[in-house]
Amino acid sequence: MPARPIASATVSFGLVSVPVSLYSSAESTAKVSFNWLHKECGSRLKQQYVCKQDGDLVEREDMIKGYEFAKNKYVTFTPDELKALEEQATASIEITEFVPADQVERSYLSKLYYLGPDKGGDRAYKLLSKAMQETGLAALAKYSARGKQYLVLVRPMDEGLAMEQLHYAHELRSFSDVPLGEGEVKADELKLAIQLIKQAASKEFRPENYDDDVRNRMLEQIQRKVDGEEITAAPTEEPQTQIIDLMEALKASLAEGGTSAEKKSAKSAAKRKKSKKKPKRKAS
Repeated sequence: MPARPIASATVSFGLVSVPVSLYSSAESTAKVSFNWLHKECGSRLKQQYVCKQDGDLVEREDMIKGYEFAKNKYVTFTPDELKALEEQATASIEITEFVPADQVERSYLSKLYYLGPDKGGDRAYKLLSKAMQETGLAALAKYSARGKQYLVLVRPMDEGLAMEQLHYAHELRSFSDVPLGEGEVKADELKLAIQLIKQAASKEFRPENYDDDVRNRMLEQIQRKVDGEEITAAPTEEPQTQIIDLMEALKASLAEGGTSAEKKSAKSAAKRKKSKKKPKRKAS
């Protein structure tokens, strides 16, 4: 089934314009969500807003937005004023410079979109993609949409283009703020740790070997509940004796064969054979 575009835009570099369509790169179906219901009658509950000062319910038409510029002090805005604050959506991806893709740290990456040629843009799209592949460069650009301006990276992917939404520099926290402790790395422990890593290493990344076990278990249990069965928590395992000595822990891990990629692959393949359909609703 062909992918459906979620938006249209134009990639601009120099005097060249490339009309493109944006496609989501992933499905947002992994989360299992629950609704709040009235315990007595089973009806679904709706969200309401209550005034913090007098406790009264506030209807939508009596609500306004405000910005807290100081503790408990707000400046309010009308809908028109809020609209004036937003970035004008130009649907233009304006390339500002080209950089080596490996120079953009992974910590800056936020979201990934696929780009496909829009009507009339096939030749220009393929030209830009091919030129970027030949040069090994990616494009930093500004993209205005949904009232905001985004920093994005347009890069070659397969025979086409992808667009990665980036964090701005001021949005990222510095890793230097993370306390790392003062643990000492001993040579013999390092040698065993390297052995353990190599033992569990694979030559390539195979995401198909991994499933969301928690989601699958939840859906199975929910289906049992829909079918009228009772569900209970699985018995918890007795906590294992913790190995305090790091050398002993490394030796024990090596003896057990580490975390074999082959074992994971076989386990995941077996799980994928099972049905992953959503729980069926009871007939009313």
